[in-house]
Amino acid sequence: MTDLLITGATVYDGTGAAGVRADVAVSGGRIVAVGNDLPAASSTISADGLALSPGFIDMHAHSDLQILANQDHLAKVSQGVTLEVLGQDGLSFAPIDDPTRSAVRRQIAGWNGEPDDFDFSWSTVAGYLDRLDQGIACNAAYLVPQGTLRMMVVGTANRPATRAELDEMKRLLAVGLAEGAAGMSSGLTYTPGMFADTLELVELCRVVASYGGYYSPHQRSYGKGALEAYGEMIDIAREAGCALHLTHATMNFEPNRGRGGDLLALIDAGLADGVDITTDTYPYLPGATTLAAILPSWTAEGGPDALLARLNDPADRDRITYELEQVGTDGCHGCVTDWNTIEIGGVKNSALSSAVGKTIAAIATDLGQPPATVFFDLLIRDNLATTILQHVGHEENVQAIMQHPTHTGGSDGILVGGKPHPRAWGTFPRYLAHYVRELGILELADCIHHLTGRPAGRLRLRDRGLIREGYAADLVLFDPLTVRDAATFENPRQQAEGIPWVLVNGVPVIADGRRTDELPGRAIRRPPASNEGN
Repeated sequence: MTDLLITGATVYDGTGAAGVRADVAVSGGRIVAVGNDLPAASSTISADGLALSPGFIDMHAHSDLQILANQDHLAKVSQGVTLEVLGQDGLSFAPIDDPTRSAVRRQIAGWNGEPDDFDFSWSTVAGYLDRLDQGIACNAAYLVPQGTLRMMVVGTANRPATRAELDEMKRLLAVGLAEGAAGMSSGLTYTPGMFADTLELVELCRVVASYGGYYSPHQRSYGKGALEAYGEMIDIAREAGCALHLTHATMNFEPNRGRGGDLLALIDAGLADGVDITTDTYPYLPGATTLAAILPSWTAEGGPDALLARLNDPADRDRITYELEQVGTDGCHGCVTDWNTIEIGGVKNSALSSAVGKTIAAIATDLGQPPATVFFDLLIRDNLATTILQHVGHEENVQAIMQHPTHTGGSDGILVGGKPHPRAWGTFPRYLAHYVRELGILELADCIHHLTGRPAGRLRLRDRGLIREGYAADLVLFDPLTVRDAATFENPRQQAEGIPWVLVNGVPVIADGRRTDELPGRAIRRPPASNEGN
């Protein structure tokens, strides 16, 4: 007798095919049958009126520590996510040494928080994946972070890597890929990853290609110069022969209003030239990052302590203010900073909690201070840990890009902070509710393909992302008529509605709309390539 039988669902198999009414049998964490009038099982879920989909794959997640520190992980599993890809934006925790771990923890505390008494018992990719295997709410894949590699080998200096340094980064990257990483990420508006030139990235991507992985860059600009930045990434992939995944692919800031089609034309030209390209997006207009990220890159040379010293130096403050308000910084994507668009999302220092939910412009008005003064004060008093929402997106670009055949879903979700971006809780139901049911931008079967089968193909997963016999039973039951994102900018930590059941490896993590105590998720290691390491 099988473990579980789901009866009467409209099954969307993840290929983009129309839904069909069928039963699905699950046993030993696998789908063992799909059809009608299947034999009875130990337990049954009656799914009349519900859609059954493969589990959603979050192609851009920032849960690297939170998935371990807060194992409930309700934000993700409650919206149907059964697999997320970690190690994003070039900064994460494997491979790593002790000095780099300390610096990275400080630099991205706004992404991951600072969990109390957290046990960093690993230094390698293999060690991190083994730690995930001890039990997590959903499955997780991992990207080797290029910025962390550079910090370990080169440090935080703005200079080209030497040949010996580049060879060492390539060696560390190869080890991480051999240990199961899906590819490599970069954060090319974050230090020190942004200090890598194109040739350095090409050499690293050749290593990624030799292991059958993919390159996932946060490129050098999403504002002024965005198309040139996308072009550089496509050129790198072409030169290295490496698959390319353009993460949080969008055209933001005022210079890019209405220019989503220009990006798509660039992608289409790359595809026609034989470059293997996919994309992901989140279905919202504001972005989110750390407040320190909008600083000019020269301020970060020497690490966090050197940066804080510059923020306290009057001459450096004047220079920074001029670049932010008159010229535009590389950290702010080449655009002049509009303080009205920068909203405080979270602080580490509780004495600053009154700033959360307000723009820097509004805080400055309340205090009778220049916005730049407020900016410096927050960074210093919060020890660089402040997170922000940037209200810089354009709806026409979001809609155009999500309809492209390379598109997948990625939340870019940050789970910490007083008012994190609601995409951490609402990305996938928002696609189904707002862009499928309400606006009709995507058909339901096609949208499910974007969120399941297509990203599984990018990850080269041979047994996930589809509803087929023999595949892992990562499954989501939802009501197409009522599913919706309840998370808002005012109240971002709200569980999605209309998703009563979520299974990870055949085990319910959401049952009748409530979180179970189960931790069936595991690390998903990249399957070996036929020419691995050559």
